[in-house]
Amino acid sequence: MPNGTIFSKIVKGEVFADIIYQDEYITAFRDILPQAPVHILIVPNVQIKTLNDVVDDDIHLLGRIVIVAVGIAKNMGIAEDGYRLIMNCNKYGGQEVYHIHLHLLGGQPLGSILGI
Repeated sequence: MPNGTIFSKIVKGEVFADIIYQDEYITAFRDILPQAPVHILIVPNVQIKTLNDVVDDDIHLLGRIVIVAVGIAKNMGIAEDGYRLIMNCNKYGGQEVYHIHLHLLGGQPLGSILGI
């Protein structure tokens, strides 16, 4: 994609988002259609289309995404009660933006996603 995704544009500051964390590798911002009281999207600053496109060289980037998510959960006061981290992959997995991203959800009981 020559112009990148909406997430690429948020990372570059070309599109407004409520950014709550940003460093040279990762950007985190509030989801515009939250599914829980806390719903943060955490994206790498470089576009990786899907989880299927992750390579060995991305291991530190993916680890950093999780570390940032945990830090945000602690800072937002949801770590003790619990939270959910979700990454979707491709159409059947529910991926809507083809730039990998981690959903951080919390702030209320979330229940089982498997119904068991």
